Amino acid sequence: MSHEYFNPVRSVYGAGALSSLPGLLDGQRAVVVTFPEARQLGLVARLEQLLGDRLAGVIDDVRPNPDVAELRALYDDFWRAPERAQVIVAVGGGSAIDTAKALMVGTASGRFDELVESLAAGRPFEPARCKRLIAVPTTAGTGSEVTPWATVWDRAAQKKYSLHLPQTWPDVAVIDPELMLSLPAAVTLQSGLDALSHALESIWNVNANPVSDTFAVAAIHDILDTLPRLMASLDDVGLRGRMALAALKAGMAFSNTRTALAHSISYEMTLRYGLPHGIACSFPLPMVLQRALGRSAERDAVLARALGPLDGAAQRLAAFMERLGVKTRFADYGVTDEQAEKMVAYALTGARGRNFIGTAMREAA
Repeated sequence: MSHEYFNPVRSVYGAGALSSLPGLLDGQRAVVVTFPEARQLGLVARLEQLLGDRLAGVIDDVRPNPDVAELRALYDDFWRAPERAQVIVAVGGGSAIDTAKALMVGTASGRFDELVESLAAGRPFEPARCKRLIAVPTTAGTGSEVTPWATVWDRAAQKKYSLHLPQTWPDVAVIDPELMLSLPAAVTLQSGLDALSHALESIWNVNANPVSDTFAVAAIHDILDTLPRLMASLDDVGLRGRMALAALKAGMAFSNTRTALAHSISYEMTLRYGLPHGIACSFPLPMVLQRALGRSAERDAVLARALGPLDGAAQRLAAFMERLGVKTRFADYGVTDEQAEKMVAYALTGARGRNFIGTAMREAA
């Protein structure tokens, strides 16, 4: 059987990598998209000094899990003067990079509602114009810096939309572990478990291939070894670097497979129960692993490479997460057994749920 792997993102990695940013602009002007705390952390001032007259503006009010109500004004204002910058530099976690991906594709009208209407209707969207994106993650987890996907939430309608176009691949990912030293423990943990979920989800996946498996297995080994040590030593730049590289590997893995059942479950847990994404997509991992085992001898072999002997693997994974303070049962989050059963059944019907190997085999039966 032939396989194909594709990822067009140039990656610049290492402590101090942020200093490469001016050269990566290729003489173009940029707008920085970042999170509110970036100013008090001195990050905005550093970017202003680095970019000088190449900096056309700063958008620093990005909120977690960008919602259509918040994105509308940002988008419409950004595209009122499209000539002011050719590049968007997203500096932050997944929310900042997702916001930048939404901003980078311009509608014919310059209005955000035109894009949302296409996403809501499931219609193909062809951007009228685009910007380059340089993604600078400040968390080690989302993988958004090497994938084309962005999540746009519509809490009023209790929906989430996935934006993914050939144009929404970042041009460059700049991974600098020094930018992650200020991350608090909770965000460090959530982002690290998000990366673990990406790696595992790319293995029990109908779209898996040998290259994605190689990235996924390496990421899982690194995360299981590094994350507990990092949680005990948050100011260790070496451990931050190892987690950043592990998250990059996980991103490279699921950039070709997409996610699967655990992420499909996570969306409802975030919308209805308010769980942070990194917890929402990782607490079901032991349960999903148990469902995945025995579905495919090939996938079992890869999981064994990643996790060791499969006998008791789900229990070991649950114990790993519990030691980090993360509960792994639906009941721990106020979800009854009946609600959980319905949630999982519904998640299996979603686009990400259908990537799960168990789903594909049930449909083929």
